[in-house]
Amino acid sequence: MFVEAMRGVKPLQFERRATTSRRPAPRARNSKRARQELLAESLHGPAEPSTDGIEQLGVGVAFRREAVPKNIFRLLRSGRFDIEDEIDLHGLSAHAAKRALRDFVVEAAKQRLSCIRIVHGKGLRSGPAGPVLKNSVQHWLSQWDEVLAFVSAQPRDGGSGALYVLLKHR
Repeated sequence: MFVEAMRGVKPLQFERRATTSRRPAPRARNSKRARQELLAESLHGPAEPSTDGIEQLGVGVAFRREAVPKNIFRLLRSGRFDIEDEIDLHGLSAHAAKRALRDFVVEAAKQRLSCIRIVHGKGLRSGPAGPVLKNSVQHWLSQWDEVLAFVSAQPRDGGSGALYVLLKHR
């Protein structure tokens, strides 16, 4: 019965090669400020992260640019945005974490993601110097134009060891 139904049907002609038009993502050019920071870091060691504009909330933190409406910021704080992607920086050196985080944030903004989660850890094993990666991540995010706001995550999403980040679309 099937053979009779298929009588007279010709197979489709197709090439066996798949062609892709995917190009590698362009690398971001270093800004003058980033080059100056890198030079200063190579000469004097890593700078102490600035906390300008970052509000300490007990064990959590919050940062908001003026352009972000307060009601949107409240939604971010309460964890009501869908987390569209995340990165875990546990175990990375500060240098490797900065590079990975920068690439991640730039790519997320290009993909027009609104909310991402960054897991940096709580720094419980950091010793007397305190949580290096946690403080550095907050500083870096506050410097990057793609970042509109960030807050410590809700306990279910990592608490003070993670951040919700609201991004500006590119």
